[in-house]
Amino acid sequence: MEFKISRDFIAQIEQLISENKGNELEGLLHEIHYADIAEIMEELDDYEASYIFKLLDSEKTAEILLELDEEVREKILSNLSAKEIAEELDELNTDDAADIIAELPQSKKEEVISELEDVEHAKDIVDLLRYDEDTAGGLMGKELVKVNENWNVLTCVKEMRQQAENVSRVHSIYVVDDEGRLKGRLSLKDLLTTSTKTPISEVYIKKVDYVKVDTKDVEVARIMQKYDLEAIPVVDELGRLVGRITIDDIVDVIKEEADKDYQLAAGISQDVEADDSILELTRARLPWLVLALLGGFISVRVLGLFDGAMENHPELFFFTPLIAAMAGNVGVQSSAIIVQGLANNTLSGSLWNRLLKEVTLSLLNGLILGVILLIGSHFLLNVNFMLGITVTVALLSVIVTASVLGTFIPMTLNKYGIDPALATGPFITTSNDICGILIYFSIAKMILGF
Repeated sequence: MEFKISRDFIAQIEQLISENKGNELEGLLHEIHYADIAEIMEELDDYEASYIFKLLDSEKTAEILLELDEEVREKILSNLSAKEIAEELDELNTDDAADIIAELPQSKKEEVISELEDVEHAKDIVDLLRYDEDTAGGLMGKELVKVNENWNVLTCVKEMRQQAENVSRVHSIYVVDDEGRLKGRLSLKDLLTTSTKTPISEVYIKKVDYVKVDTKDVEVARIMQKYDLEAIPVVDELGRLVGRITIDDIVDVIKEEADKDYQLAAGISQDVEADDSILELTRARLPWLVLALLGGFISVRVLGLFDGAMENHPELFFFTPLIAAMAGNVGVQSSAIIVQGLANNTLSGSLWNRLLKEVTLSLLNGLILGVILLIGSHFLLNVNFMLGITVTVALLSVIVTASVLGTFIPMTLNKYGIDPALATGPFITTSNDICGILIYFSIAKMILGF
């Protein structure tokens, strides 16, 4: 059952810290999961959070470090010596340790690495630090179980027992040659049911999914999601096995990518959170709000071009919000579906086939909505027939145009390496608002003849 952190519980912890009752506090936190302790620490001030961190043993605090918000973790680490940080990192897997070291100032990185007791652990961490954080090399950990294709089953089992001591979870057993090149994977069932004298080369599975060190993290996530993998091996430029990526790292990538796309779709240009400073939130939100304002100026200018329409048919004005809203909604719907398909790699066919499908769909939707609008405007709003026809034709045209733009723009952005999620936010709604108003009054001018 999930642990619920109440205000009373936080107050109890604050009181124990103020009274310096470390033993009681340690007993209170003993059975609480490290992820929940991280949440508790984020509710406390810097002194109280540091008090708890120094109170608990390294085995638990190392895991807490990974769960802390980046800003809180930075403050905690700033109060620790290089040796104390190294003690925490000795308890972590290489990929997690490398992530934390990467956040430290350059001068402190070298100090911490020099204080690591396990030389092999330190070498692995240094090796990981040379990869970009958004690549497979930046995600992978060095902890894995591998066997040589030239060993027999008995030798394989002995070696696996030694290697498994440093691996928290054994997802797969990888097979390599004498040069360390990845050859395949070994089924635990085959290992248990095969004679101890049988060479591994006769029983291992040659087909194995893998990624290279420079593969982008989003591509790694897509592959693991597609093939339902708990872990995937990573090879270098020569095909040598250098690490593995586990599902917990990929969940973080998927979440970060989803957060980024959601914020882009909402018109937020930077990765921000609700607790960030007003200045950071302003920098993230203001650019798109300025774009929306400029779009509003253009919309007003477009309306000004048709001031004659307002004089001769003032009732046209009352349908303007409806046309603009429908244009924005249809554009967002179309672009959202395309962006989702691009993200999941499920789009098939050419751009023109996709556009043809969207035009057909939008024509069908437009006809249905147009009939509803025509009937509703005549019987509910007492609009004359020609005006009703004008608004209906405009609505159909706007829906088709918005659908085409909502399809074409994200696919074009993706083709040129720009995040297509950009097309699901204010960019598409603003452009469709302007196009919708222009189309509406142009059609009104043609039909009503003002």
